[in-house]
Amino acid sequence: MSSAEVAMRESLPPGSRLPRPIQTILFLRSRHRFAPIWRRKHGDTFTVRLAADRTVVVVSRPEDIREIFAGPSSVFHAGEGNAILEPVMGSQSVLILDEDAHLRSRKRLMPAFNGAALRGYAGMMTELAEKSADRWPVGKPFAVHPVMNALTLEIILRVVFGMAEGDRLARLRPLINKVVDIGPIAILGWTYPALSRFWPWTRNARNLADADALLHEEIAERRTQDLADRDDVLSRLLAADPDAPAAELRDHMMTLLLAGHETTATALAWSLHELARNPETLRAAQEAADNGDDDYLQAVTKEAMRLRPVIYSVARRLTEPTAVRGHLLPKGTIVTPSIGLVQHDPDNFAEPEEFRPERFIGAQPEAGTWIPFGGGVRRCLGAGFSLQEAAAVLRAVLVRYDIEPVGPPEATITRNITLVPAKGARIVARRR
Repeated sequence: MSSAEVAMRESLPPGSRLPRPIQTILFLRSRHRFAPIWRRKHGDTFTVRLAADRTVVVVSRPEDIREIFAGPSSVFHAGEGNAILEPVMGSQSVLILDEDAHLRSRKRLMPAFNGAALRGYAGMMTELAEKSADRWPVGKPFAVHPVMNALTLEIILRVVFGMAEGDRLARLRPLINKVVDIGPIAILGWTYPALSRFWPWTRNARNLADADALLHEEIAERRTQDLADRDDVLSRLLAADPDAPAAELRDHMMTLLLAGHETTATALAWSLHELARNPETLRAAQEAADNGDDDYLQAVTKEAMRLRPVIYSVARRLTEPTAVRGHLLPKGTIVTPSIGLVQHDPDNFAEPEEFRPERFIGAQPEAGTWIPFGGGVRRCLGAGFSLQEAAAVLRAVLVRYDIEPVGPPEATITRNITLVPAKGARIVARRR
């Protein structure tokens, strides 16, 4: 702590006085609805008190967010802030580790997501996106979010895992969908392991165990193969360290799968949801697709991620008392930079409720104002992969189809830790 912090007394910002169990339910199920209310009532920085005596401080000013992201990783523990994910991601997940262990894990994964590696993935991404787009129903309403989920899962399994068509891949697909298709009630089972003895948590545990078994089979088989001509992530990790423990590789794979599958699918669903409701922007995006202008297509997804954030906040657990926005927060406080609040603030984005991809053309948002991939040493490793994938998918769709909305704009609901379209982003596609 600094000398100024030593002189301060520990305190928390104001917050709701509702009972902890009620605040817990609201925070897990509907933080995107209640955080703006709490901010209007209590200010830019406010406290949420959760069950099990957990205290969360929500931060929404970009200058505070920048300070948190740039703060020492020994003080701001993102791994502990993500601890709720450990039962699924695993103890060796890059999202769960902190400090030196996190940096070592991140360093091992980084070569698989650098520029050269991304260029190597582009062909398979495009091929899978085009095959998916060719199967779209024409002239009748359908929910595009499940289609995007299936496609991004296929891209992860084929491009990241390098899995070939066969029985193992066919069995893994539905299991992964079951693992990620869980809501806040199931998340309570991750928080309180004793619940795993009861339904529905027993079912969730069984699905995860079955998926783990298939991943371990794939890892064991891959160890026996010639990896010289393979460039998928799993093969890269094994080539770099042939003796890497299977449990560690499993945690890397599950993390990349869960972090990169539904998040990108949801960002794409929201992108198409917004394009269908903004005809001029749709025409501009179609022109970009026709001309191979991936910068504009990526801007579409960036703006969708700003307007309709897939993840509402990120978390850091304090390892010592730390000053934030004039309060000396106690050790153990979970500090959460709010993606949703900062990206909807008119101080940061003019007319924030308008869908305008042009915000991201030829300019970068001020640091700390657009943070769908987090920031600092914890910024998402797969950010470039995700945006490249999104551009490939939008290109495949928009060169083929005009799209129209079905009904009014869809509400946002919580699924797992992501915020998804309530009706699956229903659209109608017509051949161009």
